[in-house]
Amino acid sequence: MAEPVLSPDFVPRTGLFAMPIDATLPYDDQNVFARILRGEIPSKTVYEDDFALAFHDIAPQAPVHVLVIPKGPYVSWDDFSARAPEALIAGFVRAVGKVARDLGLVEPGYRLLANVGNHGGQEVPHLHVHLFGGAPLGPMLAR
Repeated sequence: MAEPVLSPDFVPRTGLFAMPIDATLPYDDQNVFARILRGEIPSKTVYEDDFALAFHDIAPQAPVHVLVIPKGPYVSWDDFSARAPEALIAGFVRAVGKVARDLGLVEPGYRLLANVGNHGGQEVPHLHVHLFGGAPLGPMLAR
């Protein structure tokens, strides 16, 4: 039996189809993370402050897999670093560190990942940082 041919827009991790993300396009306020920030879609919150929201990924890739998103309309890391106010940038970075500490990941270690654009594998057009931990994570990229 032949292997199924999947669309290039198929996202195996979620089993869903996703359009490639062009990180240079304007912010889409109907993306899933914008809807989570507005309370339209529930999430399993880990941490929240004035700058960021952290919640468990719905399709975890490690024993601990948390997403941290800034509270603001930023498509990608590039967009955020160019347009966000300094206080939001500092607050977001501190929130990421606090979540890692609160989850006990500093020792033995963890990984942060921010995908940007189509080649980077970005699936949602809202800046988000994946925080992975809870087990040895192996090589950074599959070879």
